Amino acid sequence: MQAAIDQSILILNSLWQVVNTIGARRAFPLLPRGHAYVVHQQEEGFRTFSLLDWIDFSAYNWPVTEIEMVHTVNRAIRLPRVILLTFFDKLPYKELNLTRNNVCKRDDDRCQYCGHIFSREQLNLDHVIPRHYGGKTMWENIVCSCIKCNMRKEDRLPHEAHMRLIRKPVRPKWRPVVSLVLANNDHSKWKNFLDLAYWNIEL
Repeated sequence: MQAAIDQSILILNSLWQVVNTIGARRAFPLLPRGHAYVVHQQEEGFRTFSLLDWIDFSAYNWPVTEIEMVHTVNRAIRLPRVILLTFFDKLPYKELNLTRNNVCKRDDDRCQYCGHIFSREQLNLDHVIPRHYGGKTMWENIVCSCIKCNMRKEDRLPHEAHMRLIRKPVRPKWRPVVSLVLANNDHSKWKNFLDLAYWNIEL
């Protein structure tokens, strides 16, 4: 069974936005330094606790299972499920690698010239501006193309081949951590924050 100290805690920035999840071992040291507060849901809503307040709260709010307790030399502390950073108000950005799979995901497995959907094995990656024209291998110049369209375009600019892109290729925006959290965890204590992040994250 996973020890309480090895479990994950949801991290919110100072604007109450989902930032990430980290292990309790890394989260706990943030509390005595005043870098974070514990967030706990009660009947009247969400309440924040300093470490000392949380220790007091832990002492008088039983029962909880052993898996929810972190033990020190002289006391047992309830494992927080959510903590709120006091000074950090940003959302982390994550670069999405330029790979064949990620280009296909961005383009929805659709040829960007004819608009038809294909299996990934039937799609090529096309340089919109060919390399011999100085076109670079970058998000803004790479699109999915079916074999037929790729052969028709050859090493020409789209207008030279009398072809038109169905949409302009762009660098995908960062993928929010909430999608990873939803995929890998099932903590009811996180639900309200994850629901809010899911519906309000910029697409």
